[in-house]
Amino acid sequence: MKTDIEIAQEAVMEPIVKVAQKLGIKEDELELYGKYKAKISDEYMNSIKGNPDGKLVLVTAINPTPAGEGKTTTSVGLGEAFGKLGKKAVIALREPSLGPCFGIKGGAAGGGYAQVVPMEDLNLHFTGDFHAITSANNLCAALLDNHIQQGNELGIDTRQVVWKRCLDMNDRVLRNIVVGLGNKMDGTVREDHFVITVATEIMAVLCLAEDMDDLKERLSRMVVAYTFDGKPVTAGDIHAVGSMAALLKDALKPNLIQTLEHTPALVHGGPFANIAHGCNSVRATKTALKMADYVITEAGFGADLGAEKFFDIKCHMSGLKPDAVVLVATVRALKYNGGVPKAELGSENLEALEKGIVNLEKHIENLQKYDVPVVVTLNSFISDTAAEIAFVKKFCEDRGCEFAISQVWEKGGEGGIELAQKVLETLEKKESHFHVLYEDTLSLKEKIAAVSKEIYGADGVVYSPAAEKQLKKLTELGFGGLPVCMAKTQYSLSDNPDLLGRPEGFEINVREAYVSAGAGFVVVLTGAVVALTGDIMTMPGLPKTPAAFSIDVDEDGRITGLF
Repeated sequence: MKTDIEIAQEAVMEPIVKVAQKLGIKEDELELYGKYKAKISDEYMNSIKGNPDGKLVLVTAINPTPAGEGKTTTSVGLGEAFGKLGKKAVIALREPSLGPCFGIKGGAAGGGYAQVVPMEDLNLHFTGDFHAITSANNLCAALLDNHIQQGNELGIDTRQVVWKRCLDMNDRVLRNIVVGLGNKMDGTVREDHFVITVATEIMAVLCLAEDMDDLKERLSRMVVAYTFDGKPVTAGDIHAVGSMAALLKDALKPNLIQTLEHTPALVHGGPFANIAHGCNSVRATKTALKMADYVITEAGFGADLGAEKFFDIKCHMSGLKPDAVVLVATVRALKYNGGVPKAELGSENLEALEKGIVNLEKHIENLQKYDVPVVVTLNSFISDTAAEIAFVKKFCEDRGCEFAISQVWEKGGEGGIELAQKVLETLEKKESHFHVLYEDTLSLKEKIAAVSKEIYGADGVVYSPAAEKQLKKLTELGFGGLPVCMAKTQYSLSDNPDLLGRPEGFEINVREAYVSAGAGFVVVLTGAVVALTGDIMTMPGLPKTPAAFSIDVDEDGRITGLF
């Protein structure tokens, strides 16, 4: 069986200029990054603002398991299937982060015959967007420390610096560091921290910004520290906005590439969904809607994280209105939720499937709370039996969902036609009445309770003394009207990664809260005892055998080992 990278390298790509022509984009409306990558110019985006919007389809999934679900693969394959059916479709995806690509997964560009290409470029440096974000973030950090060094006119309390440096690589030793060591001219000695680039507020800001003016406004609001008397200090206060915006000028433009079947794909931005809002950029999604009749987009991790944030943060802020949702599951992952070890998932087990399908059930219920039509798709594996598929199909249809098998990994667009037809049928027959889960007027605690009870299925919320104090302070500072961005483990509906299926009788533990004022949400960190349940890592570490061990390049420049 060929690997993903072998399939990608054997593909014959079309010049990106030719792919763009399918959408009516002229060559001089592109900013080319070689032969197969381009950025969409501001001039082109401005020229299509008057076009009607296409239909917006979100792809999400059940909680991720070691058995695999295939959310990106499904998104790509569905876009290819629309093309096979003669529909004008564009895919809008997130960019992969270097850290996980060299850490635990080796790449994130779809899989099999449902990939975006050039796959190696996408998983490595691509067009440099993440490098620009890293540079802008660290410039802000440098200006902040320089302000403290040069007299500290604003009265910044060095014990209350909240801005962290970043790197687009998993590196656990940078989580907690000391800076300013050396002589007096080397800065003020203080504790500092690193986060991974995709966990930065600048990543979230870039993905939520409508244009350059909005970007600069958001950058100016970012809280970087607090003064001795507890007042917030912003990036605007330390004169960091213009220079950061200059570094982000090109990164703000969506990237255009193609699938293996030459379907256009806008790939832009990608904050983590367990610690940020987990969606590609508003600009990419809105541009895609003006370019095509159908737009397929995705949100990170399970629907309890990515979809909730797509709805309650991204759509709420931008005015986007999804027309349908595709919910991805696999028979293997459902059996894993039913207690079957990974090594035994290849055998038919209807009892375990019945036990584990409650995870899918909860995600269906959650999505229906937003009044958006749902299509469930099973990402097909050779080990799936007819009885198992029939069980899932009936289960979904009994709950008012359309159902389709997806074979896009094996067959590309051809394997997604059944799913595409179900999506088209849903768009024609079922109307979306999308609304958010909670109103802005609720208190931060009421918003946290709404997500915890309605989406996670918790009985209630328990706050640490620190979180109580932080939420009170954020409300007093005027941030109480913002949506909440819940930072939670992706592996469970609860905040304990070990609780599979559909946990009941649990409480959500809130241990910390802070504002991302530029992005426009309050981040709420959940999890009980960190040592037991696992921290929500904003700077992940590398495993014992990192994916980097398998990655290499030969003398001809051919990369191997990326998934």
